[in-house]
Amino acid sequence: VTYTASINHQNLADSTTSTVSSLTIGSADNIPSGRSSTNETFRVSLSSAVSSSSQGSCQDDFDALGDVFIWGEGSVDGALGCGVHRVGNPSIPKSYALLPKALESTVVLDVYRIACGSNHAALVTRHGEIFSWGQGLGGRLGHGKEVDVPLPTLIDGLSGMNVDVIACGEYHTCAVTLSGDLYTWGDGTHNYGLLGHGSEVSHWVPKRVSSNIEATYVSSVSCGPWHTAAVTSSGQLFTFGDGTFGTLGHGDRISTSVPREVESLRGMRVKKVACGLWHTAVVAEEVITDPLSGEVSAGPSSGKLFTWGNGDEGCLGHGDENPRLVPEQVVTLVDENICQVACGHNLTVVLTILGQVYTMGSSTYGQLGCPKANGKLPNLVKGKLSDCIIEEVSCGSYHVAALTSKAEVYTWGKGANGQLGHGDKESRNTPKLVDFLRDKQVKTVVCGSNFTAIICLHKWVGSADHSLCTGCRNQFGFRRKRHNCYNCGLVFCKACSTRKSLKASLAPSTNKPYRVCDDCYYKLKKVLESNHQSSHTPKARTGNNPDKSIDMMEKETVLPRLLSQYSKLSTIDAIHGSKTWQSKHSSKKRLRNSRVFPVITANLQSLELSHFKVPTIAQGSLKKPLQRNLPSSSVCLRTPIIIDDTRNMNVTYSEEIQRLREQVNIVELINFSSFIFINSYAFFN
Repeated sequence: VTYTASINHQNLADSTTSTVSSLTIGSADNIPSGRSSTNETFRVSLSSAVSSSSQGSCQDDFDALGDVFIWGEGSVDGALGCGVHRVGNPSIPKSYALLPKALESTVVLDVYRIACGSNHAALVTRHGEIFSWGQGLGGRLGHGKEVDVPLPTLIDGLSGMNVDVIACGEYHTCAVTLSGDLYTWGDGTHNYGLLGHGSEVSHWVPKRVSSNIEATYVSSVSCGPWHTAAVTSSGQLFTFGDGTFGTLGHGDRISTSVPREVESLRGMRVKKVACGLWHTAVVAEEVITDPLSGEVSAGPSSGKLFTWGNGDEGCLGHGDENPRLVPEQVVTLVDENICQVACGHNLTVVLTILGQVYTMGSSTYGQLGCPKANGKLPNLVKGKLSDCIIEEVSCGSYHVAALTSKAEVYTWGKGANGQLGHGDKESRNTPKLVDFLRDKQVKTVVCGSNFTAIICLHKWVGSADHSLCTGCRNQFGFRRKRHNCYNCGLVFCKACSTRKSLKASLAPSTNKPYRVCDDCYYKLKKVLESNHQSSHTPKARTGNNPDKSIDMMEKETVLPRLLSQYSKLSTIDAIHGSKTWQSKHSSKKRLRNSRVFPVITANLQSLELSHFKVPTIAQGSLKKPLQRNLPSSSVCLRTPIIIDDTRNMNVTYSEEIQRLREQVNIVELINFSSFIFINSYAFFN
């Protein structure tokens, strides 16, 4: 499994469009926004290697939200997280998802990147927040404790740090912020400086890597099971961890616990890096310096593949199985312009700028995609990929996934754990289309050790797609109109979608409440309550406001009673016409100002909608100006603000107040008429 690098494919990709998207919460059936209570997390074998991370096949497409689907070993029933079991319990049975299933989450997530390791996974939202889940052994989840987590959970230690890139290994996790800082955490007790902090101490919360890499701007990172590699914005490569087989590329087999630059690549600009089990691969371009101006530019034929480390089964692509202690260019691909590389267990996969895939290394499970290839030299993967333009590749331990320009996913290699997504456990030695994803707009694909994950655009359900209400199942007609839920995208009648919520995942504006179905309303409300209980967000100061239903009952009973008492009092005063006009007028004025309307005003104030402040992400100072800009307003945050349909309620109260005022005016008129009549009668008599 390896860190999956990004690819510049603006001239190759057939653009796919979608207007709305969101992360689906629930199980995956043919309706992307279906929901269920199953925990769509997963677990993989400890013997599997390395990590994988997505860079996104086209970052501009992520203006819309994304659904996450996972399949393979441990991707159902929360088996990867096992929140109800003890950490590292070997007796926990493994589970498999043979077809893609939607990732379940207790919060609506705007997924920007995703990374998969051996026993855990992590994702980054467009707002720079990072969530992780899976096995917590060694503190690899970053939550400050060794506890398994079945669902994506926010890493508080990086809150406000604006995370941009993530990568997961077998024992640790790495994150890069928009300001170019590298953070690592996980098990460092027996892994030869795996975390890069200069010691073999474990860190259960994220810690910034300092030493000689601190003065650089880190742009990407890759994790192996025993080593880590980081690329800077200037094209430097730093490695640290276990140096067995020369994996670090420093010309020796010495391990290092702090980042160390790979000096043999000086004069080259490293673009992409991938860590395998015991080998490393990079895509680098030659740097040419103009002798007159001193300007640095890329060579005419950029994108060359360099590999080093253990050469078992020919995974380095040099035609033999000998190890390399320093980076060596793969001469067979010297005429190709490489744009991406991915590594698995004794496996290397590269992608050219023309959308062609080459593989080298082990062919035990057909992971080369070429049945007749020996693997010691790069082999062009043909078959069903011959007519496709590939935009992204990713490797598991023994399987490969490729994403085409038409948003189709092909997989091949080992299938014993269901990681190929074809509905069975058979291995494939040639690429096969994942039919389940045929109607999905897949934007990125990532492989864990024995599982696979994708991010796809959410499919908005149009009004013409359904003739029945999703809630009550009654047929739409002239009187029963269609209404879309702005959170799940399904269609409901008005009766089944009366409530509104801020921060609905599909709402065009984050500052206005939009209609949601009852299920989404209560789900978001439950999330808000749980966030209040866990003290992640400050509770809104509501004072001693009673329940809304009690307020409504009081308003319906107290105000008519007061009006009745006022009418009775006015009638008695009219009969006893002993007071003067001035005293009567002042008495009525005091009564109007101090008895009736203060009660109305108090009730209305107690029912006013509280204004909540949405937590924003602190914008750190960037070391480099041209970086991904976070959206100024969040479409969906981890603390959605829930409100009821108070607009209609306020309108009802206003109308009732107006009626009461009219009744009071009538009473005053009657009292005045009575006063005139009594005084006139007394005057003439």
